[in-house]
Amino acid sequence: MAPKRTIPPRALDAFDLAILRVVQRDNKTPQRVIAEAVNLSPAAVQRRITAMEAAGVIVRNVAIVEPEALSLAITALVEVRLRDERAATVDAAKALFRATPEVQQCYYVTGGISFVLVIISRDMRSYEALTRSLFAENELVDYYRTNIALDRVKADTAIAVG
Repeated sequence: MAPKRTIPPRALDAFDLAILRVVQRDNKTPQRVIAEAVNLSPAAVQRRITAMEAAGVIVRNVAIVEPEALSLAITALVEVRLRDERAATVDAAKALFRATPEVQQCYYVTGGISFVLVIISRDMRSYEALTRSLFAENELVDYYRTNIALDRVKADTAIAVG
């Protein structure tokens, strides 16, 4: 995971936001097409994208893969409560969840639980094996609860920009 960078000292302007709307839909959009859409030159678009990448506004450029195309049939939403909230415990859990490829998303949260995870697994047997190592046999974990998704109604990565 890329280190967090600081947001630029200046606010993003209307051109930056327009560029973000385009690249969030398809980051392979040619810069000349983006330039036409936002009324800038391709060079200006490139400078702005580079600046937003350097500032940490644009964190990564990735391909979004359909899980079913890879025979990944199970999406589990898992609530995890740690045995305590000491910094060392939380940091160890964060490191474990970051290092686990099946953990697609991980959120450290408030409200009586410690983490909410989105886990993708090939099948229920694979998921069970993963839960044993991540949760059931993990001294850091006090409790976990799984919800299995019946249908992925919406899975988007785009953030609404002004």
